[in-house]
Amino acid sequence: MDVGHLSLLRELADRGSVTEVAYATGRTPSAVSQQLKALQREAGVVLVERVGRGVQLTDAGHALVRASLGIATAVAAAEAAWQEYLGEVGGTVRISLFYSAAELLLPGLLDRLADHPTITVETVDQDVSQDDFAALTVDHDIVVAHRSDDRRPRGPGLTVVPLLREPLDVALPLNHPLAHRPSLSPADVISENWIAPPEDFPIDRVLTAIAARTGSPVRIVRRTTHLPLIEKLVARGHGVALLPRHTSAEHAAGHLALVPLTDIRAGRHVEALLRPDRAARRAVRVVLDALVAEASLHGSATSR
Repeated sequence: MDVGHLSLLRELADRGSVTEVAYATGRTPSAVSQQLKALQREAGVVLVERVGRGVQLTDAGHALVRASLGIATAVAAAEAAWQEYLGEVGGTVRISLFYSAAELLLPGLLDRLADHPTITVETVDQDVSQDDFAALTVDHDIVVAHRSDDRRPRGPGLTVVPLLREPLDVALPLNHPLAHRPSLSPADVISENWIAPPEDFPIDRVLTAIAARTGSPVRIVRRTTHLPLIEKLVARGHGVALLPRHTSAEHAAGHLALVPLTDIRAGRHVEALLRPDRAARRAVRVVLDALVAEASLHGSATSR
């Protein structure tokens, strides 16, 4: 079967419509349809069927998608081995990072990649709920994601590379009565007004655990994904928050206090998510190695 046709079938499985596949691959919908029909002739079975005004994969189509991922990975690995033999590495690597990870890791990553001028790094900021990061791997070579301590690493079909575990500290105004304590328990802070990210973000799940531990609800007065805004609101006395220790440390100095939370696991795991065929590319491996090295400066991937 034609490798390019198999790639289009995987794109259809990921994106759900011929129009979206055409847009993503720079083809016309008609061209995509023709190549999918050619793949059906090569396979000898129906792979795509019309449903209403759209199409969907048949069971055979889904089976071929699963099988073709190994083919795509093998092709990418062969290309990487050939590049290594020639002493070449280059291409464009697309990275998605959530906001605070970009602030923590991206400047150093770009510094490290200065020795690889033939690699172009394209980045985009995207912060979504922790279960939605995997879907971003359709459009990006590396997705930097976070998850809470109580969530297991992403499921099958993705390569997951741990980067670091970042503790979450209680952020308080400098004049707060608890600001100079060496540590705080859930009972110490349950009655505070909290500024939090949206529900099902790692930080919010720790607040849920605090409520469960104390048997009292957490009083959330404001929600936002913008950590610099949270830091400013806390510094001005408009509430307290949980903030990532390494990301917020520089901003906190002289403006707010970061106090460790005890008696409960409070942290977020920062990971790189990749599709196996993308992970096999040599340029992607170079960027990923640099990302792992940069993350190691800020903490262990398994630290508590």
